Amino acid sequence: MSDGAPRIGVWFAGARGSVSTTAIVGGLAIAHRLADRTGLVSELPVLADVALPAFEDLVFGGHDVDPIPLPRRAELLADAGVVPGALVRKLVGDLGEVDHRIRQVTPLPAGGQAEYAARIEHDLREFRDREACERVVVVNLSSTEPPLAASPAHADLDALELALRGSDRVLSTSSLYAYAALRAGCSFADFTPGSGARLPALAELAQRQGLPWAGSDGKTGETLVKSALAPMFAMRNLRVRSWAGTNLLGGGDGATLADERATASKAASKARVLGEVLGYEVDAPLHIDYVPDLGDWKTAWDHVSFEGFLGTRMAMQFTWNGCDSALAAPLVLDLARLLARAHDAGRSGPQAALAFFFKDPVGTDEHRLAQQFESLVEWAHGLGGRS
Repeated sequence: MSDGAPRIGVWFAGARGSVSTTAIVGGLAIAHRLADRTGLVSELPVLADVALPAFEDLVFGGHDVDPIPLPRRAELLADAGVVPGALVRKLVGDLGEVDHRIRQVTPLPAGGQAEYAARIEHDLREFRDREACERVVVVNLSSTEPPLAASPAHADLDALELALRGSDRVLSTSSLYAYAALRAGCSFADFTPGSGARLPALAELAQRQGLPWAGSDGKTGETLVKSALAPMFAMRNLRVRSWAGTNLLGGGDGATLADERATASKAASKARVLGEVLGYEVDAPLHIDYVPDLGDWKTAWDHVSFEGFLGTRMAMQFTWNGCDSALAAPLVLDLARLLARAHDAGRSGPQAALAFFFKDPVGTDEHRLAQQFESLVEWAHGLGGRS
């Protein structure tokens, strides 16, 4: 722990999943000076003067339905080549300590959601008090959800709290975690597709509590490339006729997205960038296929058909092959550090400048990667620098 600095809790919903395990291994490795900081946006020179929490001051905890201990999950990721095995062996004691701060929960029930939310809130408050954390950031890394059916209870906080005491499911997992986190005085980031804190009733709660939040759906692969390439076509006045993509996913995310209802949420968040950047609708068919053999890796094949001067037809193709957890984990750590600083600086409500990290950002229609980065840097500097 750095001298005199406050401890910052980082609580993961889905704490034993691949992304969260990779983030915890990485955060601990950096704190112990066993790894460099490649992949962390918050460690870029342009943000060096921003007073972000040190990695030594981060305390990890979380919830998960999976009983597999965190050290074993890290070993499995090492076997798959996601994290270095030597690093996991050096950190096994620290990973065991984090595992003691992970609470196992049952899947979200159809009814009795008020009691479920109260359990989450209790665990968050207990974690903050026990670990003497000045602030806690909750990051949702649970599975992709089907779209949430609209309800009158979503529009008003009082109506929502009344409905939660009933027998029907009112909130999705991500929104229930957002509700519990905000009630517990924690900032919130929704890294998976879902309703999260986007419901008007939860936005009202965040404003009442004076808490910042951000989301949703971390931008780690194909959409990241789209948000960099689509502005090129717009700036050169080249008309995109179609942009077809095929995504091959393994691991838990791929298994979840084998369900067409969950795929609908993912496809919707991935689709926004083209129309927003280009200014017109594009034929953009997208296929997401589960390939168990890929494990934690994902591949995207994209074919872009475009039209140039005098109507000449041309095409561009690219293949993106990446390790999902290694791409997502540093962004999760970035968001935890940035939201903790935003909370300390008195920011509240949706933090539109964090759009840089998301496929479906709240509070803005800006999807051009370069412009999102400029907004992020300006916003971060506005939080206050190092003394």
